Amino acid sequence: MAKIPDSELIINGRGAIYHLDVRPEELAGTVILVGDPDRVSKVSQHFDRIEHQLHHREFNTHTGYIGKKRISVVSTGIGPDNIDIALNEIDALVNIDFETREIRNQFRSLNIFRFGTSGSLQPEIPVDSLVAGTHGLGLDNVLNYYKYEKSETEKALAQSFIEQTGIRTEITNPYVFEGSAQLLSHFGDDYHKGITVTCPGFYGPQGRILRLDVNIPGLIENLYKFRFEEHRISNFEMETSAIYGLGRLLGHQCLSLNTIVANRVLKQFSKDSHAAVENLITRSLEVISAMPDPS
Repeated sequence: MAKIPDSELIINGRGAIYHLDVRPEELAGTVILVGDPDRVSKVSQHFDRIEHQLHHREFNTHTGYIGKKRISVVSTGIGPDNIDIALNEIDALVNIDFETREIRNQFRSLNIFRFGTSGSLQPEIPVDSLVAGTHGLGLDNVLNYYKYEKSETEKALAQSFIEQTGIRTEITNPYVFEGSAQLLSHFGDDYHKGITVTCPGFYGPQGRILRLDVNIPGLIENLYKFRFEEHRISNFEMETSAIYGLGRLLGHQCLSLNTIVANRVLKQFSKDSHAAVENLITRSLEVISAMPDPS
């Protein structure tokens, strides 16, 4: 098996992966991804004990326990480009031997969750409610740099999305990945279910107009109206499609859990987004800590 060159797999002086600055033994089998570095401690404050606290750039990592459940919380910063870094390096920590620089013979699958904030695209999904994404639909192009086979359903859903929304392919080539049905089954009716759209920015890419006109007029209305079989778009944000896409290609179970801080159809914003995030953390940790560890 060929060794991975130094320029492709960068390991620092303490034997940790380049951006995350985490060593293989410092990562748990259950990983929670958050965008905001300050949100890591908001999650880990619910741990019974913390083993490791690591920090490099926007990437904070805390690994610890809730009871006997070992969990890592990793901040990624904002956007799908950072997810490309985080997911590839998290996978490398468990599936590449850092001594030999070779892919391990025995594959290890992780349970990866996103705890995020997002905007609702349905009037009946109110601010401060919770959403579990059934699919990640990407307008960000990250997965278009990777070789993979699309399922027939994913191809049909993406094509229907292009036709219904009028998204032009010179702007983006939309892609779709399904989240983990196995992980989703643990989250009940208190989580709304639907497609989570991922955008490569916060303003124009999400249809916000300040001083610049947008190139996709009517984006919010088109996303709100989209239907494919029993599926509809529930919310949008800036990370899920890359997590679902890279996670599946790398063989991990991934689920995006978001609290709604804005309803873009009703033009409302949460009166207390910090409380909404804390509700997402406490309710989701209760479910995750009771789940079996990944095999």
